Amino acid sequence: MGNNPTILAIETSCDETAAAVVRGGKEIISNQVASQIAIHEQFGGVVPEVASRHHVQNMTTIVKKTLEEAELTYADLDAIAVTEGPGLVGALLVGVNTAKALAYANDLPLLPVHHIAGHIHAANLVQTIEYPAMALVVSGGHTSLIYMENEGDYEIIGETRDDAVGEAYDKVARTIGLPYPGGPQIDKLAQEGEESIEFPRSWLEEDSYDFSFSGLKSSVLNYVHNRTQRGEDMNKADIAASFQRSVVDVLVERAARAVMSYDTKQLILTGGVAANSAIREAMEVKVKKIGVQLIVPPLSLCTDNAAMIGAAAHVEWKKKNIAALTLNGVPNLSLQKR
Repeated sequence: MGNNPTILAIETSCDETAAAVVRGGKEIISNQVASQIAIHEQFGGVVPEVASRHHVQNMTTIVKKTLEEAELTYADLDAIAVTEGPGLVGALLVGVNTAKALAYANDLPLLPVHHIAGHIHAANLVQTIEYPAMALVVSGGHTSLIYMENEGDYEIIGETRDDAVGEAYDKVARTIGLPYPGGPQIDKLAQEGEESIEFPRSWLEEDSYDFSFSGLKSSVLNYVHNRTQRGEDMNKADIAASFQRSVVDVLVERAARAVMSYDTKQLILTGGVAANSAIREAMEVKVKKIGVQLIVPPLSLCTDNAAMIGAAAHVEWKKKNIAALTLNGVPNLSLQKR
């Protein structure tokens, strides 16, 4: 097996139908994403069955467009990669079964990829990851601190005990009347407000790297509810700015302490919430002070996409981790010991 494979990658873990061609784990040849945000906006969040049906409708077209943009045929590919999990089970199955069919029909090896590993290796598409490294993955479904001593080794040292940070953003946004998805809306509104409301920060145990955002979310909900009941005016921009500051403080403190304790060379900030301007700015200031390099992929590679799956698939290729055609979607797939 060569070290510079051309891989067609497929990602359908949530509500983006995505396919990409990545060469050598670093070079994006083609990258296509069909977003369902407009569809799920009317429901205030992702409806799993609706997402699955749209994956079925979009999958063939997205794969075709990806190969056309790359100006490649299946004969030019070395492997097919797909997100095995975690994610919505129905959504995962669309991608997994598409990948299995393509691998079988074209006699190509099938590479299984963990969705979070994909987010982490999105960094390799913009800059080479140097080990040991630390990754903070923040999205609608995940808030995790992952230590990587070597390539392909993942140790989860901290994760959310309740709401993921993106989930908290969506719920707070809905409470103050902002549309879905809440993250970009709150980030934008917060820039117009002042951090004048003292919302809580959950630090948990002194030696913990875990996160908890349910208390913060509840505090914002109670603040809004109490003032609504009393007929008092509220400044939504101030609520957004104060909520966001609480989130940023916890994320930055946890990540910085983990980087220093594990003596890592780099901190990778990735996942959909990594697009947040306040989080990026605060993390940049902090890591500069402690002398660690920060890698933040561009927005298009932070949100769910297949290029990141193609980058992570290169690691599986090097490990010769070829899946059988019995591969299935695993909604709660573990990242460790892969």
